[in-house]
Amino acid sequence: MARWLAVAALGTILTGCGTLSGSLRVDAGAVASPATESLAAADPAPVAGAQPVLVDAMVEPLVDAVEPGGAVVEPVAPDVPAVVIETDDRWMAQARDNNDEAVEDVYDPWEPFNERMFEFNRRLDRYVLKPVAKAYNFITPDELQIMISNGFDNISFPPRFVNSLLQGKLKGATREIGRFLINSTIGVGGLFDPAKDVFGLVKSREDFGQTLGFYGVGPGPFLIMPLMEPMTVRDGIGKFVDAAMDPLAYYLPFFWDRLGMKLGDIVNERSLNLDLFQGFEESVIDLYSAVRHGYTQRREKLIRE
Repeated sequence: MARWLAVAALGTILTGCGTLSGSLRVDAGAVASPATESLAAADPAPVAGAQPVLVDAMVEPLVDAVEPGGAVVEPVAPDVPAVVIETDDRWMAQARDNNDEAVEDVYDPWEPFNERMFEFNRRLDRYVLKPVAKAYNFITPDELQIMISNGFDNISFPPRFVNSLLQGKLKGATREIGRFLINSTIGVGGLFDPAKDVFGLVKSREDFGQTLGFYGVGPGPFLIMPLMEPMTVRDGIGKFVDAAMDPLAYYLPFFWDRLGMKLGDIVNERSLNLDLFQGFEESVIDLYSAVRHGYTQRREKLIRE
């Protein structure tokens, strides 16, 4: 168990500093952040900025609740951090159902620690991240925020492309290449998303955690780390591998540069999804359990697709 925790902690810490929330992502990533990508090749993506909830968290926020230029996302509770829940409206509905009905047990040997981290992330989002995002939203036009989110998303296409190939999803890999070429040229360096808006090419939702699951690797213990979205040990390792495919890790080799880019992405995504969790907290009795079951079931669904 100690070895599992050490590997997961290393992966999540390095990922948190070296990847874009656009990749996490917070479905939101998990509560994930507000700003998410589509669940799969054929599954339309939510609206910009979901990843996802400092966002897969958090967002991902943890979340992927919105895609740049996409439709408005259903509000969710202000007290739920973008840092803690990555989700879209389907994920939230599933979480509510899971809270009321019996679901298969999630392996959660570190539950006391996870619950403390969950509450820490919630408070951090409520008292720090959300106020900062509100101030940022006040001075930054929505159109510019969406352009920034699109730019981060365009840069972070390599993990989606590589993992689509590793899972044998050639259509998804081809679509990612097409999106990158179109958005990098017609989309002015990725600031706009004509690939989706004009050509209907929806972003894939593939990551190395899903690739491991695709080849039969079990999820391992459930884990929540400070400033990160919920995950399993398998997904934490996956985030670490995806971070190694992040182009900015090579163009911005210094820790503080990458951290500054990451924080900027997180604040921008949270601003795009200020009301993402409004009402969610009041709809469930045990928020931690709802998030845990909703996240793990959604991840298994993504692996099966």
